Amino acid sequence: MERRVKMGLVGGGFGCAFQFGVHPGCKVVAVADLRPDRREALRNYYRCDTVYHTLEELLRDPNMEAVGLFTPAPLHARHSIAALKAGKHVLSAVPAAFTLEECQQLLDTVRATGLTYMMAETSYYRKETIQARKWYQEGRFGELFYCEGEYWHEALDSLMFHNGERTWRYGYPPMHYPTHSTAFLIGVTGERLIHVQCIGWGDDNEILKTNVYNNPFWNEVAFFQTDRGYATRMAVGWHLGHPEIERASWFGSDFSFFMASPTGQPNAVSQSVHVQNVDVPDFYELLPGSLRHGSGHGGSHTHLTHEFICALLEERRPAIDIYEAIAYTAPGIVAHQSALKGGESLPVPDFGRA
Repeated sequence: MERRVKMGLVGGGFGCAFQFGVHPGCKVVAVADLRPDRREALRNYYRCDTVYHTLEELLRDPNMEAVGLFTPAPLHARHSIAALKAGKHVLSAVPAAFTLEECQQLLDTVRATGLTYMMAETSYYRKETIQARKWYQEGRFGELFYCEGEYWHEALDSLMFHNGERTWRYGYPPMHYPTHSTAFLIGVTGERLIHVQCIGWGDDNEILKTNVYNNPFWNEVAFFQTDRGYATRMAVGWHLGHPEIERASWFGSDFSFFMASPTGQPNAVSQSVHVQNVDVPDFYELLPGSLRHGSGHGGSHTHLTHEFICALLEERRPAIDIYEAIAYTAPGIVAHQSALKGGESLPVPDFGRA
């Protein structure tokens, strides 16, 4: 490629799970993390010797045009806004924001700066979602009238502490991390979630009594209405008798598609009463040669890496732009409020489209 995006990475945990260092259109020019061990992890992974201790220091680097933010979830909107105001394009880990007010502030900042913002939502680029999106565009589902998305992640206790101190994950509200579920529908059909009822479940665990979020729930299940009048169920949870899973089922009038389950069900499709297993391709042909390999979250990381760099080089909106990011994020914020109110039906605000 004639031009390479000069990029900085912040966050040496999840930030070391992407492929910017080997993308032909990118050059990693700076890395940063508050923790020494993670700074070294970034330095070694990206072979980059320009290392900063803080995001603020990195954003002052004039040799960098874009930044990947893999920082604690409650700080994503704040950090994204700071980076945009510093003149940097932004790729942010999920979710985009913690509150509806932050969603609006982030949107206003993207509009004001004219810079590129993308959210690194992995469910959008899982190979099964790419396949579902292709089938939807071809009309194979008929009328896709219902979708179920779920993100269950047991055994997060070890990530709730570091050196005896609580991390941001300690008691984090499940529906404030909704995007691994909501992207399965919105990322396929482009629908918007406009109304929600949500039920939460918790117990007497000390974590649910002492977290800074005043969150009493381990798990939350939400039932949404879409702007096309359809229904969808989205679930997120941290404590249950089930293996970790990110999956969806898409139900159409002519055709349905069911993602594999860790309980043994393979990827499958159905037409009428006939069900059959189906192989889903890896879609490596969508990637440059250096990225044609497996990656995290069902192969999504290479696609996310490629989409962000290509959007900048081609001067276009990324697939998961600010409007998509908020459409995945905001419904969960409202869903949690519904759960706190015993399942009260609440409207989800409309933040618009590109």
